Amino acid sequence: MIYRKVPMNIFIIVATFAVAGFASYAFTKAGIDKLKTSDADLLARGWGWVSKAPKGTTKFIGLAELLGGLGVILSPVAVTVFDFDWALPLGIAAAAGLATIMVLANLVHIVRKEFKYTYKSGLMLLAVTVIATVLLALYPTA
Repeated sequence: MIYRKVPMNIFIIVATFAVAGFASYAFTKAGIDKLKTSDADLLARGWGWVSKAPKGTTKFIGLAELLGGLGVILSPVAVTVFDFDWALPLGIAAAAGLATIMVLANLVHIVRKEFKYTYKSGLMLLAVTVIATVLLALYPTA
């Protein structure tokens, strides 16, 4: 494996796990919240975009966030701890999927002039992009 040949890679692996843990917690929590909460309750919280979205969109986003959040932490664990190289592309796909969700979330909030939400989704976009970049840098052949 590439990460065993270069001593500096241990720092990159620790940083990857730190960022992956943060992103995993945040996205898993957000996904479970969207899956468990009714659209009426989300509207009551001030999530106006829910009323304009097609039926089931909120639940789909919640499921995608839950699966992506699990993927960004379970993939690095599977690769580094259990040596399951086949799991790496899944982690990269999870991070790329979460980055896509966050880009679209930013666009929705900007169009709706909900700027108080854009900085949060921007930080999450940065976190998942860092995860995907680090994973690609560590394992360029994946």
